[in-house]
Amino acid sequence: MITTGILLFDDVEELDFAGPWEVLTSARQDGDVVVTVAEHDRPIRSAKGLRVVPDHTFDTCPELDVLVVPGGQGTRRDDDDVLVKWLAARAERATWVTSVCTGSFLLWKAGVARGRTVTTHWAFVDTLRAKGDITVVDDRRWVVDGNLVTAAGVSAGIDMSLWLVGQLYGEEHARDVQHFIEYYPEPPFTGRR
Repeated sequence: MITTGILLFDDVEELDFAGPWEVLTSARQDGDVVVTVAEHDRPIRSAKGLRVVPDHTFDTCPELDVLVVPGGQGTRRDDDDVLVKWLAARAERATWVTSVCTGSFLLWKAGVARGRTVTTHWAFVDTLRAKGDITVVDDRRWVVDGNLVTAAGVSAGIDMSLWLVGQLYGEEHARDVQHFIEYYPEPPFTGRR
C-alpha cells in the first residue's frame, strides 16, 4: 500500500498539483491512497482562482510514502514557517520526495534540497542557484538525486510523475497509465524560445 500526499497552499499553481494527481491516482492499485494536504481545512485558492478543499490538514495527514510539492507564487512567501517545518519532518520519513516547478524553493527552505541537484521552472533557475548549497540544472524535464525528484515548470510534473510510477509499480504499469490518460504530447509549437 502506497500513500501519496500532495501539498496545497494558497497561490499554488493548478497544473503543478493536478497533473501529478491525475497520474498518481490513475496508477493506484488496491489499498493505495492519494490525498491532498494543507495547513488548514479551508478551501485553498490556487494561482488562477481554482478553489480546492484539502483532504487533510498537517495535523490529520497520514504517514506518506510519496510527497509531492507543487510550485506557484505561494512558494515565495516569508510567512511559511509552519509549512516549511511540516515539510522538513514529512520529507525525512518519505520514501520519495518530489517537487514541480518552484516547489523546489520550498524543498530548499526545508533543507531537503540543500547539497542536492535539482531543477525548477526556467525563469527561476538563477534565483534558486543564488540561494547557495544547491546545484540547479536547466536542461532537463526532471532530475533525480537519490530519493529526491524535481520537475521543471508546470507540465513537466506529468512527465516526472509517470517516471515515478515506473519506479513504484514498474515500467509496464507506467506505460498503461500513460495510455489511459492519453498523454502523448503533440504541441503545435515545439522547441524552446
